[in-house]
Amino acid sequence: MKKMKAISILLVSMLVICSCGASDSQPETETEESTVTTVRVINSKAEVSSQMEDLATAFNNSQDSIVVEIETIQSGVDIQSTIKGYYLADNMPDIISCESSGFEKWEGLLVDLSDQAWVSDTDAAYTDSTYGVLGFPFATEAIGFAYNADILSKAGIDPTSLTSPSAYKEAFEILDSKKDELGLTAVVGYCAEDQVLYWSTGNHIFGTYIDAGLDRSDTTYFDLIEQGELDDTRITAFSEFIGMLNQYSDPALLTTGTYDDQVLGFASGKYAFVTQGSWIGSTITASEEYQNAGSFSIGMAPYAFQDGIDTIQTNAPSWWAVVKEGNTEAAKEFLNFCYSDAGQQILVEEAGFVSPFKSCKYVASDPFAQVVTDYVADSKTSSWHWMGLKEGIAQNNIAPCFKAYAEGTYDSAGFVSALKKAIAEAYSEQ
Repeated sequence: MKKMKAISILLVSMLVICSCGASDSQPETETEESTVTTVRVINSKAEVSSQMEDLATAFNNSQDSIVVEIETIQSGVDIQSTIKGYYLADNMPDIISCESSGFEKWEGLLVDLSDQAWVSDTDAAYTDSTYGVLGFPFATEAIGFAYNADILSKAGIDPTSLTSPSAYKEAFEILDSKKDELGLTAVVGYCAEDQVLYWSTGNHIFGTYIDAGLDRSDTTYFDLIEQGELDDTRITAFSEFIGMLNQYSDPALLTTGTYDDQVLGFASGKYAFVTQGSWIGSTITASEEYQNAGSFSIGMAPYAFQDGIDTIQTNAPSWWAVVKEGNTEAAKEFLNFCYSDAGQQILVEEAGFVSPFKSCKYVASDPFAQVVTDYVADSKTSSWHWMGLKEGIAQNNIAPCFKAYAEGTYDSAGFVSALKKAIAEAYSEQ
């Protein structure tokens, strides 16, 4: 009996010791549960990579449980193919970047964000009829014909008059005749290089054929393209306008130039016009070339290849989407920070974006911010239906036609024929 009692006392003692040991180890478990979560974010806007890093740093400093890492994809790189490579390597980021045509590649794999607070504060969220709100808009961008307002003023040209091809022809002729006086290398900084800059001609400039001058909901010319067709009257007028760009552009830039050559050439005052959109604002204002050129005023005119076209094209250029298999809750927290006052201040004042959120109180110092805001306020914007074009068509079918036209392989009629053939072939391959 004494022996059994001794054994009982020993067991109780061991339980107490084990219990104390378990209690002592509890903080280690809590520490494990509070492990920092890393959220990897794809940034498709290489021109604002440093500002996106600032955004991540501000978020990381605002709390201690999540660390955001920005992965920037350089301009000219196929974003969706890059992300697909991550997916196949089982190395998928938590937040990916998608243009409108990119969402279909991730069908069923993205988080529905419909319940997030920011959704009701914007008209620019990407919404799928089946899967809900899939895309967080971080910017509004504009495609228009950017111009050096100071140079146009010195030449006596009123930019508000540029709503017809004849008005542009007259303006180009005046500027060309005064190149030496105005310090211009060429009237237009247009580049039709098709290997890296295919998106400029194949998406953005061709996109003006699809939408310029139309209501935002008008898909007339996009619908024709999906049938493999182009409108004869409209594409002929468009071709003649592109012919003027070829004629008045810098020959050294036209077919072999780079994005930097084009943008910094405009920033330095070498060109009165440049065929890039509002996204170049931060690059221009941060450059020495722009400071040395006197930090001139910048405006944006319509691509008026037909009489009466008076709109620019605006849209969210792409969206952030949360991957279901990733750190979804942490990813949502980062997007909510981007929507917050602190996040909006960085995206607008540092990155130079026009905010897609109605409640945002910030206006960028970016030279295009007020211009785009004014066009929006005047209801003078058209949409970006080019984003729904068939995958690869810009690079493989459309941009090579622009380059051949710039090289002199085609005249205006030949360019039209080449485009028609390229579109028909692309949409016959279903």
